[in-house]
Amino acid sequence: MDECKLVILGFGAVGQGFARAVLMKKEFIKEKYGVGLKIVAVADSSSSAICADGLAEEELLKSKAISGKVGSYPDCGSDLTGTDLLDAVDYDILIEATPTNIQTAEPAKSLTLKAFAHGKDVVTSNKGHLALFYKELIEAKEAAGVEFKFEASVGGAMPIINLCQENLASCGISSIKGILNGTTNYILSRMTSEGTSYENTLNEAQHLGIAETDPTQDVEGIDAACKVVILANSVLGIDATYSDVEVRGISNVTLEAIELAKEEGYYVKLIGEVSKNNLKVSPRLVKQNSQFAIDGTLNLATVTTDLADEITVMGKGAGSLETASAMLSDLISIIKNK
Repeated sequence: MDECKLVILGFGAVGQGFARAVLMKKEFIKEKYGVGLKIVAVADSSSSAICADGLAEEELLKSKAISGKVGSYPDCGSDLTGTDLLDAVDYDILIEATPTNIQTAEPAKSLTLKAFAHGKDVVTSNKGHLALFYKELIEAKEAAGVEFKFEASVGGAMPIINLCQENLASCGISSIKGILNGTTNYILSRMTSEGTSYENTLNEAQHLGIAETDPTQDVEGIDAACKVVILANSVLGIDATYSDVEVRGISNVTLEAIELAKEEGYYVKLIGEVSKNNLKVSPRLVKQNSQFAIDGTLNLATVTTDLADEITVMGKGAGSLETASAMLSDLISIIKNK
């Protein structure tokens, strides 16, 4: 494999971050692995840019920034999107970065299955299709004989899935417990340090771009619950979907409860737990000197094993380039396996 042709579907923050990461690292990858990366098609929700000879990452980012549409790329614009685009181009790997949809898992599910049908590998940052249809997707991937990587779907830049599947391959893993959503960790950290109400802190987070305009998926624990499902399936081999997770978010956490916990030597954190007997997301008390006492938008996970005892990892759980770093690592893993 001297050249790897990429299609990026979804060109929001994560898709653009991936294009930036390719721009920054393609020479390094070419030098180290002997493979040139070529982006042959990119699509957002309403347009696309297609060029068999390769699209320039700088021009893709510039076109999107100026017009809001990747289809404004000079001489390469198209109306093709989604599965129609995949049918129309020659590619090796699909970079799937569309928004998470926890109701239907679309368009991620259809895009992924279409790529598998083409015999193509897939790298995704999406959570919806994995949380709802993990078993179906893995069976389709195995039937197609392709690779399916999704490190970026849990914890952003924080390594957890590949860590458990590869670095801890000798270990039996009994549980994973952690802070799996950066937005809620920021809100709870600020309420603790500044003594501000939930409503005021949420407004601050939205103003800073840390929380979405509609923050429901984060603050009600939905995002963390999706990650719990993905870890349950991919690491512990539990056949679970989103409906199997007990979910409670932080919208009812009061400043009074946080201050009372602080007086007793505890912080309140939104914790996701994965074990054979427990799939749960809820606000919990953690000791102030424990590994869970992290601030800001950081994510953290503690993996309990039989041979290596506890392994704890921490990293940025969100961010355009940070999430893209996990996707690019998955891409490099596929290249190495080829």
